[in-house]
Amino acid sequence: MRLSIAAVGRMKAGPEREMVARYLERAVGGGKPLALTGFDVIELTESRASSSASRKADEAKALGASLPEGIIVALDERGKSIGSEVFAAQIGRWRDDGRPAASFVIGGADGLDPAFVAKADLVLSFSPLTWPHQLVRIMLAEQLYRATTILAGHPYHRGD
Repeated sequence: MRLSIAAVGRMKAGPEREMVARYLERAVGGGKPLALTGFDVIELTESRASSSASRKADEAKALGASLPEGIIVALDERGKSIGSEVFAAQIGRWRDDGRPAASFVIGGADGLDPAFVAKADLVLSFSPLTWPHQLVRIMLAEQLYRATTILAGHPYHRGD
């Protein structure tokens, strides 16, 4: 199963981009024996529409056109909060069910379009707090790596 991060907005060169790359490189290595591939980042340009609703609608359309067929996970502060082991198990179930891909979607500065969120297979929250997009990418990349280690039985994750 191919895993990817789709994000509205581009990260500049710097330590945040390097951290995302580092975790995703680790995930690639750990994911191969687990039939998890990809771990790429799709960056989309932010809409220049004049209203927030129009920007979100434009960005949702661009996201829909760029995502591979498969599972869509929308990251939203109003989503479901789950632990790392549940997250890893869900990825494992999707893989075992023969799903071709899972895309983890981070919206732009205005967030994700409500209609896009409503169509997602899972709406996931890292916290009810609002996080900068760069930190969300880092946290998501780390959780994808952590999921590979949990599924592989590697001691990186020290759960209960």
